[in-house]
Amino acid sequence: MTEIIPSLAAIAPRYDALLCDLWGCLHDGKRPFPAAVAALQGFRRTGGKVMLVTNAPRPASSVIAQLDSLGVPRDAWDGVVSSGDAAQYALLSGAVGRKVYPIGAPKDEPFYTDFAQDLAELAASQPKVQRVSKLQDAEGIVCTGLRDDLSETPADYRGELLMGKTLGLPFLCANPDIVVHFGDKLLYCAGALAREYEEMGGSALYFGKPHPPIYDLARRRLARLGLKDDAQLLAVGDGIATDIQGAMGEGIDSLYVSGGIDAESFGPDSDNPDKALLETWLNEKMMSPTFTIGHLR
Repeated sequence: MTEIIPSLAAIAPRYDALLCDLWGCLHDGKRPFPAAVAALQGFRRTGGKVMLVTNAPRPASSVIAQLDSLGVPRDAWDGVVSSGDAAQYALLSGAVGRKVYPIGAPKDEPFYTDFAQDLAELAASQPKVQRVSKLQDAEGIVCTGLRDDLSETPADYRGELLMGKTLGLPFLCANPDIVVHFGDKLLYCAGALAREYEEMGGSALYFGKPHPPIYDLARRRLARLGLKDDAQLLAVGDGIATDIQGAMGEGIDSLYVSGGIDAESFGPDSDNPDKALLETWLNEKMMSPTFTIGHLR
């Protein structure tokens, strides 16, 4: 049974590092949440490390640029790990072939061009990945998101997905999230297309939360910051099927931010989730976060 807590500070002394989600926890795609920023800054002042772990399909450098543009101060975090980082390794390793059919927005272009040093070395040692414009010429599909997530839905891609499934193409999903908050709107992510593809009978590969590759990468980057293997980690996020399921699979304590994607399920006051509604909902989902908080603060 989850414990509802008033603030991160109430449990912070138990942990050496946070694996903290971004969208819905630290910002809404348009502006940072001041209380969340202050909570992370406070955690770092006591000696804790903050690794931002996001299902964004772009490399960490692009995520950092976005955080800067939103006004998230750099003293709120120590490092960034993205689904894009983990998926780039799979792309460069040939997980879906060397000729790929891309689905995604122009903003996701860095996924194909901007590599961290270790991945740049891998890219230099492997045959080049080529993007093709026709599914018939592809060995696999790479999806970083919808081409226009402000107006499109998965239904707009049904024809392409059916063709890919018919051709037997593997589908690399660079962002397992189904939806994400953008201001007061919910936008579809690459995970929504991957789900449709699997429901059609296609094969999809995932590299962000809740899947192991992104956690392996986060641990390696925390180790570079000086954390030991036995460091106590706390995963923070508002995605029950990504942040919380992933943490449970990794044996990591978790803090569920109930005022995010599913806020309407827990009563009218998103700052203070109704305990009975919360417990019923979690039981239905068969999930058990260690702690729950309305909003990160």
